[in-house]
Amino acid sequence: MAEEKTKKENPNAKWYVLNIRTGYENSIQKELKQRIEATGMEDKIVDILVPTQKKIFVKKGKQDVKEEKIFPGYVLVKMELDNKTWDLVKNTEGVRGFVKTDKYPKPLPESEVKAITKFMEVEQPSFQASFSVGEAVKIIDGAFADFIGSVKEIDTAKGKITVLISFLGREAPVELDLTQVSKL
Repeated sequence: MAEEKTKKENPNAKWYVLNIRTGYENSIQKELKQRIEATGMEDKIVDILVPTQKKIFVKKGKQDVKEEKIFPGYVLVKMELDNKTWDLVKNTEGVRGFVKTDKYPKPLPESEVKAITKFMEVEQPSFQASFSVGEAVKIIDGAFADFIGSVKEIDTAKGKITVLISFLGREAPVELDLTQVSKL
């Protein structure tokens, strides 16, 4: 693993943020890696990170895990900044430029990079804070579509929500998937 070795060998390398075409984070990461290898700059540009996080989605009672980009349109690059590395990175198709203050890119503090990488390791349910008990919601799918009710209970582990609806002149609890309701 040449990449692992170079991370330790270049104390001058710092993390910078690139503004890129949104939706092309992975292809730009791949393109940059190829250009770095082709020009032999592995010792100067030592790491490229697309910050992602695993999100848990629940659809029809089944959990599905997908990787979601934390900062769409941005990529982190650990590099020693000089004219050659600046040109290689900036002239990569899809790279709009460095996030900078004044004329020059400002490196990210190491503490922020550590916080981002730590955040990447935590799996997050996508519905984590979507609804709260007592909130009015609209049912958008299923037998009770278009009914309006209030949230009685939320079970994030199962991806279920219990909504109280007015049905046949009385209040009735209905258990639904979290994907079957929306905010009013």
